[in-house]
Amino acid sequence: MADSFQLGFHFDSSKCSGCKACDIICKSKFDAKPTQNTRRVYEYVGGSVTENSDSTVSSSVFAYYVSIGCNHCSEPVCVKACPTGACHKQSSNGLVKIEASLCIGCGSCSRACPYDAPQMDPVRKVMTKCDGCEDEVSRGEKPRCVAGCPQRALDFGVMDELKAKYPNATRGDIAPLPDPSITTPSLLITRSRVGRGTGSTDGNIVNITEV
Repeated sequence: MADSFQLGFHFDSSKCSGCKACDIICKSKFDAKPTQNTRRVYEYVGGSVTENSDSTVSSSVFAYYVSIGCNHCSEPVCVKACPTGACHKQSSNGLVKIEASLCIGCGSCSRACPYDAPQMDPVRKVMTKCDGCEDEVSRGEKPRCVAGCPQRALDFGVMDELKAKYPNATRGDIAPLPDPSITTPSLLITRSRVGRGTGSTDGNIVNITEV
């Protein structure tokens, strides 16, 4: 889909404090169970501290956060993997949605998605994921995660407009996210000064059990 119609997100890692308000408000919308992470915040940490021969200390330690949900990709592998058509990409705005009445809970979409966006609802036994808060957006509002971010690290809109608004942002390029060429995510990233690019092995996700 052309970026002149495609809706997507912008994330500024220099503004994110890791408060996880976006995660909590998204869970609230979906009445998510503990195993459902429709939006998550990665804590990415790396570097080391060394003691020098003159008793001084050198540090290369860095840390930053990455808020991630569904990226409503231009080439969504979840849609290709779905055997029933429940997972589909809307032609009007590019949002990727799951029709619960068609979902058989096989989890194919989740296994295909490199961002682990589709999540199993353990009660209803169907897949759930970020839907771009389409109802709110249709009323001229922002998605709940964007509206609820106290640092304004998240934004949402038509991709071409976001690219003009954030000219230094890159498309999905930040560790620990996967290579954006896999799905062409509708996600623009403004990295902080310590931010690493996709594929970097300089750090690790330190809250892996949480996400």
